[in-house]
Amino acid sequence: MLDTVFRARRAITTVGESARSIGIRDGRIVAIEPLDAPLEATRVIELGDDVVLMPGLVDTHVHINEPGRTEWEGFETATRAAAAGGVTTVIDMPLNSIPATTTVEALEIKRKSASGAVFVDTGFWGGAVPGNVDDLRPLHDAGVFGFKCFLLHSGVDEFQPLSSAELEQYLGQLQDFGALMIVHAENSDAIDRAPAADGERYRKFLASRPRGAENMAIAEVIEAARYTRARVHILHLSSSDALPMLASAKRDGVLITVETCPHYLSFTSESIPDGATQFKCCPPIRESSNRELLWEGLRDGVIDVIVSDHSPSTPELKRFDIGDFGVAWGGISSLQLGLRAVWSQARTHGLTLVDVAEFMAARTANLAGLTRKGRIALGYDADLCLFAPDEAAVVSAASLEHKHAITPYDGMALAGVVRETWLAGEPIDLAAPPRGRLLRRGDV
Repeated sequence: MLDTVFRARRAITTVGESARSIGIRDGRIVAIEPLDAPLEATRVIELGDDVVLMPGLVDTHVHINEPGRTEWEGFETATRAAAAGGVTTVIDMPLNSIPATTTVEALEIKRKSASGAVFVDTGFWGGAVPGNVDDLRPLHDAGVFGFKCFLLHSGVDEFQPLSSAELEQYLGQLQDFGALMIVHAENSDAIDRAPAADGERYRKFLASRPRGAENMAIAEVIEAARYTRARVHILHLSSSDALPMLASAKRDGVLITVETCPHYLSFTSESIPDGATQFKCCPPIRESSNRELLWEGLRDGVIDVIVSDHSPSTPELKRFDIGDFGVAWGGISSLQLGLRAVWSQARTHGLTLVDVAEFMAARTANLAGLTRKGRIALGYDADLCLFAPDEAAVVSAASLEHKHAITPYDGMALAGVVRETWLAGEPIDLAAPPRGRLLRRGDV
């Protein structure tokens, strides 16, 4: 006798979309059978033709900011938003919280803050900053999923960037024990020489973060990875100019993966109003021609995954009072909306919901080494998203679950509606106490 059987006329499994019965016992998927298979269960759920049973999404780029900046976001509100958006696993970034996750002691402080407060399963990245090279292996052994570094100022003083020499040194250390370095790749010298970003005009802000800064930094990461043979991952790719050299590096056997984000795939610089600082992020949203080339990079396999880079702040830090891109905090709030935003664009760019699940669940789980997440497959956690892809709804920022009612998607009509999100074989009830787990690398 199974705990639950889903009878889904549309289920996304490892062989694509088809009609299947999915059996669950003790929080795991234990049966994948034809739709009419005689599976017995305590609970049988019949899904209509309008609902697709998808794997729960795995978002490996989320800034939760707790402790220290909990007024920006927190574990409870962020993971509520994740659950409402079909995300069942998040991995929290090591900066914007105080202390930053650059030591084992700081990691334990963060775990204590998250304990009992997460609605979805939650893991943690470690930080790589000047002076903590000896902390990398202890953090790895304590269960972080890899390490994040910046190649320019991060925006917060407690998380300083690595120099070129430090990047190679740290990659050499990580290569010794097979750990992953994820990199915010923008060149600080190029940005220092660019025009200032002050004022309301988005065009001025875009000029202050030129593609060349991103391209130069990515080239540096490629060569450092080639030399050290370490695993590297390029965060939030916005410059399509970098796609040819990334493709070349992959052909050469450099151990490099690449992500982009829903906002780079959805918005264009030409459509951003002056003063609309809810659109500010670094690297910036670029031109419509650039957006189309990013979609081509996904289709070609150069870009591996799509993640939210949910990076919220208080309304005051967004400086809506003056609309000045030069002083407003840079970060897009979108954790609850990633699936809908990507699907709205993917369906017009020749991609299917199977492709979306691959980019936002299966491959993101692979990136972090989550071997029981991101797929509807035997032995995997029964983390599921019930998604109605042909419905549509207008986004209301005030109705979102994250802490502040700020998002550039406010007022947009997006395709798809998340009907339910299931974690470990049970629906997530946002009115009940949180029951997400804190994950350690190697445990899952």
